[in-house]
Parts: sequence; C-alpha cells; structure tokens
Amino acid sequence: MIGIVDYGMGNLHSVRKAIERLGYEAVVTADAAKLASCSAAVLPGVGAFGDAMRELRASGLDRAVIGFAASGRPLLGICLGMQLLFEESEEFGRHEGLGLLPGRVVRFDAGLKVPHMGWNELCLERPDHPLFAGFSGGYVYFVHSYHACVGCRDDLLATTDYGGPVAAVVGRGNVFGMQFHPEKSGAVGIALLANFLRLTG
Repeated sequence: MIGIVDYGMGNLHSVRKAIERLGYEAVVTADAAKLASCSAAVLPGVGAFGDAMRELRASGLDRAVIGFAASGRPLLGICLGMQLLFEESEEFGRHEGLGLLPGRVVRFDAGLKVPHMGWNELCLERPDHPLFAGFSGGYVYFVHSYHACVGCRDDLLATTDYGGPVAAVVGRGNVFGMQFHPEKSGAVGIALLANFLRLTG
C-alpha cells in the first residue's frame, strides 16, 4: 500500500489515480498510524511553504513523515512536497521545513517570469541512479515560484534550466523529491513515478 499524505494541500487524487494506474494500491490519509503501515509514502503539495508546515504540525503529520523517512521506506515529495523536505524556506518570511535534506528554498531571481510554469527538459546529474532506470531524458511539467538550493551536491539527481540550473529531482537514501508533477507529465513522469514505486521492492 502506498500512503499519500493528506494535510489539506495537494493534488491528492490525481497522484492516487496515477499510482493506481501503475498497478499499486494507494490510500489518501491524514492518519499517522495508517501511514506508518504503508510500504512507501508520497508527500504532495500545492500552495505556500509556511501554510503547509503549519498544517503538517497541527495534525502531527510532520512527525509522521519524519518517522516514515527514518524507517528506511521510500518517501517521495512532489512540487511543494519536495520543498518541504528541506531545512527552511524564505517564502513569505523564514519557515522551518522537515529537515530531511540539507538546503533551503528561495525565490527565483528577479527578471525571471514567476511562476515558472510549463514543460522543461530534465538533465540527469546521476544517470545511473535507480530512479532513472531505463530513462534517457525528456520533458516534465513544472509550476513553482520558489526552488530548492540543495545543500549537498550528492543529493542533486537532476536539474532543469530556468535562468540557470534548477533542482528538479533530489534524493538521499530513501528520501526523494520531484519539483515537477510526475502525475501531470505524461509518459515521462509516469515512468519516473513507476521507478520510485519499484523501490518498495
């Protein structure tokens, strides 16, 4: 069972449908105990970083997600969910994140159109990573106004170009993030999501 974390901010059902189309059972849940019983977890998100962290803390799901990551089972953050994995964000003030990955989330440089919205090509920094098995590149769909400055170069798995390299896929151990929406990125996104799900064994 794949657990999709429901803290009130995310494309929950489109993610669930994409997972189910790949042949996996999925549950949308705000219950920490139910999440703890899953073989993998997905943290989606749409909206502002600070609001999302407040919702996670209010429900205790912040501790549930951190505990899930500590268990060694695969965890994937999508869009805002990826940003929440980092230590902090400067979006509308300074906000602490989940701290599962070193780094901070910052606004795009002045002069760039914000939000960054549309299809951009992935550039693989770690093409031998299991997340990219059978994958040689392609375009995926982004919608975001802030981006992650990754604190450790080894955690940067793929970038895209938007006024310079932008973190598109990150990962450390069993914790992964995709800044784009794999569930809205056609065959390329679904292939990447399938590779993540295969990490459940």
